[in-house]
Amino acid sequence: MSESAGRVADATGNWVDSLAPSFARPYLRLARLDRPIGSWLLLMPCWWSVGLAGMHNDRFPNLWHIVLFFVGAFAMRGAGCTWNDLVDRDLDGRVERTRSRPIPSGQVTVMQATMFMVAQALIGFLVLIQFNRFTVATGIASLLVVVIYPFMKRITYWPQIFLGLAFSWGALMGWPAAFGRLDWPAIVLYIGSILWVIGYDTIYAHQDRDDDLLIGIKSTALLFGERTPTMLATFYAGAIVFIAAAGFMAGGGIIFTIGIVAFSAHLAWQVSRLDIDDPAHCLVLFKSNRDAGLILFAAMLVDAVV
Repeated sequence: MSESAGRVADATGNWVDSLAPSFARPYLRLARLDRPIGSWLLLMPCWWSVGLAGMHNDRFPNLWHIVLFFVGAFAMRGAGCTWNDLVDRDLDGRVERTRSRPIPSGQVTVMQATMFMVAQALIGFLVLIQFNRFTVATGIASLLVVVIYPFMKRITYWPQIFLGLAFSWGALMGWPAAFGRLDWPAIVLYIGSILWVIGYDTIYAHQDRDDDLLIGIKSTALLFGERTPTMLATFYAGAIVFIAAAGFMAGGGIIFTIGIVAFSAHLAWQVSRLDIDDPAHCLVLFKSNRDAGLILFAAMLVDAVV
């Protein structure tokens, strides 16, 4: 098997390719540790929710919670991606960008991938039980959305909504981790995060637009087509409104306001630069959402202590 087997188009030249032992590479690729951007994007709503709690308490958030959410996001995103690859193994073999993934390329068997998924989920569970009971129950409830998400692209042109429900779930976790209950700031943050996810995943989906059309996979990229910039601006504007409202409900002040303005400017920059016919640039814009999320989280942390 060639040294490059298992790489996908947007995951070359990374540490997995150059540093990881050969036997571990298929599993690291299943967990998407060669492309950690998705783990960061899953983490952002968790950290934002922690930041809301800090602003509400007027003190720096619980550092242990920040660490736990970091570990949990990477573990559960890996488990979720492995599940996605198990469900999509036949479809992945028919898409240029994904046909070299570990399962369709034959680097790991279905049984090996399943065992690896269970191991990652166990790590996520061990992280989850460090929180209070309400947060544990909230985390377990997310599994239903995670399980059904891979099937939605076969059914609806709006699979991004279901990705948003799953990837934004952390917005419902950080606040109850601090207070043992769900309040409106966390719920409003969840809505805003869903809109953000729909926007950035629409950008991402334009990379596979032609292949998806050929094999019958649905996405908002295909649904919106040339209207994507307008729709992206609409979803991003909604995200800004709801996330800002959540922050102000939690007691955000001038520093949070500066952060939400910077976050808004970043999203506006994405809309202005979008070229749906340039897959490489779509990937750059998609990845830049980690930076947008970190800017907002940093503002929350500073606002909490100033």
